[in-house]
Amino acid sequence: MSAVLGTAAVALGLAAAVLGMATLALGLRRNNPGMLRAGQRYVWLVLGGAVLATVAMQYALLSHDFSLKYVADNGSRSTPLLYTITTMWSALEGSILLWALVLAGYIAVMARHFRSRATDPIVAWATIVALGVAVFFFGLMAGPANPFRLVAGAVPLDGPGPNPLLQNHPLVAFHPPMLYLGYVGFTIPFAFALAALITGRLGEGWLVETRRWTLFAWGFLTVGIVLGAWWSYEVLGWGGYWAWDPVENASFLPWLTATAYVHSVMVQERRAMLRVWNLSLLVATFSLTILGTFLTRSGVLDSVHAFTESPIGPAILAFFVLVVAVSLVLIGSRGDKLRSPGSIDAPVSREAAFLANNVAFAAFAFVVLLGTVFPLLAEAINGDQLSVGAPYFNRMTAPIGFTLLFLMAVAPALPWRKASTETLHHRLLWPAWAGTLTVVACVASGLRGLGPLLAFGLAAFAGAAALRQLALSVRASRRAGQPVRQALLGRSNGGMVVHLGVVLVAVGFAASSSYGHRAQFRLAPGESARLAGHSVTYLGTTVEDRANKKTTSAQVRVDGGKVYEPALHQFQFGSQAIGSPSVRTGPFSDVYLTLIVPPDAAGVAVIGVNIQPLVAWLWAGGTVMGFGTFLAAWPGRRRRPSTSDPGPEVVTTPDDDIARPEPATVSS
Repeated sequence: MSAVLGTAAVALGLAAAVLGMATLALGLRRNNPGMLRAGQRYVWLVLGGAVLATVAMQYALLSHDFSLKYVADNGSRSTPLLYTITTMWSALEGSILLWALVLAGYIAVMARHFRSRATDPIVAWATIVALGVAVFFFGLMAGPANPFRLVAGAVPLDGPGPNPLLQNHPLVAFHPPMLYLGYVGFTIPFAFALAALITGRLGEGWLVETRRWTLFAWGFLTVGIVLGAWWSYEVLGWGGYWAWDPVENASFLPWLTATAYVHSVMVQERRAMLRVWNLSLLVATFSLTILGTFLTRSGVLDSVHAFTESPIGPAILAFFVLVVAVSLVLIGSRGDKLRSPGSIDAPVSREAAFLANNVAFAAFAFVVLLGTVFPLLAEAINGDQLSVGAPYFNRMTAPIGFTLLFLMAVAPALPWRKASTETLHHRLLWPAWAGTLTVVACVASGLRGLGPLLAFGLAAFAGAAALRQLALSVRASRRAGQPVRQALLGRSNGGMVVHLGVVLVAVGFAASSSYGHRAQFRLAPGESARLAGHSVTYLGTTVEDRANKKTTSAQVRVDGGKVYEPALHQFQFGSQAIGSPSVRTGPFSDVYLTLIVPPDAAGVAVIGVNIQPLVAWLWAGGTVMGFGTFLAAWPGRRRRPSTSDPGPEVVTTPDDDIARPEPATVSS
């Protein structure tokens, strides 16, 4: 039953996407409003197909229908309920189904949002592009990545369950869906970018309409990456959270280009500049999500995060090439219309700083992309198996990171067009003092190392600059008689909150990667060891048999207080034991415990101890960044036009020299 329902649902989604594209294209050709409205309705059939397919898959997993090959390969009767549900995105075919579900949801929300303008050509073309992406992913499920393929031969009575690493922590229920909400969310602004190129309506109107779509997609991707780092920290047992793994880089690359876009788009809205650059950034962001899908689902990478070898790699790579080629042809064909009427008036101005910011992000993305794909290219060309490790990434990206922290402090304080020396002195004096005093205090407290000290100083500089902007906004709200909470709403102020989150992440990353301590101790029950001012006492070990695994847990008392239990899990179908660290988290340091070797006949176990300073600041910073994204997407202080005043809305923020007009429609 699940196979029949799921296959029919995939066919429904695929057919509806194709028919919707054809109906909308025909409606545009004939200039027929009725057909354009009818074409939009197919979106709901696409969503219905995705939802029905998901229901069929979840029913098969929960009912242990091992007649489905996907369930037989990845399900198990002994797998706990939560991990049975998450099994849907724990392997290749199910992950494509989740992608299609999220994509169908985004397209449906887009159709609902623009339902009053279904006959607008730019909306119709954007829907065609989005449905074209849906055709590709539903086509994968109808062909090489069919999640409802039946088992050939006898139906097994049980299965091996998902990868042990994917049933060892509840974050697996949140990290992948959050990443997909970010990845797939960039489809909508990409679709509008292509629609603007196709229709020739290349003004700034389409940017305004897709602003929140981009912000929410960026926010989801940000939170997804942070959750992935947390999952790595809590599950893999190596004591770190970011290893420049190729699959980690695959999600980081579109984040870099999207971050550049959300900054540079403000220059286009304000000064009508960087049109080609912004279109290129959107295309690059969406293309990198497809490239990331290829890297993680083609089997070309050997990574704990990657899926096994699969037949869909060539199809995804071909789709990536198609997306890039069509986008470049469209951008090239609109060269005349994409010429910017504005230009940079002075090298010291907000638009110049944003341009430098974009160059830095582009350089960052290039360095990460080169380090990620170079081993693959080398192996494809001459068969050499190379590896690019963390030293390359750390060495190459550190200067760019310092530059971005500096620009993050300076750019928001600069006025548009031109900045005077007096203005710079007035706006950056106290933030500069904050950075300087922070470095002095760190050196006085005994901290050493040029890299981390520079990171702390620049982070304080950027954080103080963001706090200054927020303080000015709060003061302006009080003078206007508005609630203080109103001061935090809107893109400018929400962006400052995001900057504060980035500061926390930068400080946490610099401290934990520079001042950590790790050691392994052979301890008998009752014995203690000390590391970096912390004591650990090994109390003994317990063994527990569960339905899906056997768990050996060590009891370790930290600093004479609470007892923590690092463990080793031997899963029923696993070939080796999987470690599970236990972490005492604090605002200033973490004590990270692992059971390296279970006790021998004499009761002696090997306990790993890792002291990590300020790791909690990473998770706090990610939370602040997500909250800031929400604030930035929320409408700020605006003058609501009356029916007799249909002109553009105006937004004013502290330190802005001119009010910013915000066009209210897509029309250019």
